[in-house]
Amino acid sequence: MYTMVTEAQKRANKKWDEEHKERKAYIAKRSTARNFIKKFATDEDIEELKRLIAEREGRSV
Repeated sequence: MYTMVTEAQKRANKKWDEEHKERKAYIAKRSTARNFIKKFATDEDIEELKRLIAEREGRSV
């Protein structure tokens, strides 16, 4: 279903995007990571990610 977006909404969206570039990049990267984990990661990938997370949290696996 297609929803019409007003010109005012388009301008508002563009303004938000320009003012929040870092947040927008963060959200895109997080989405990419989640998609990879859910759809493509092998068991080896998952184990590596678990190790990296454990290191980040300061504990050993």
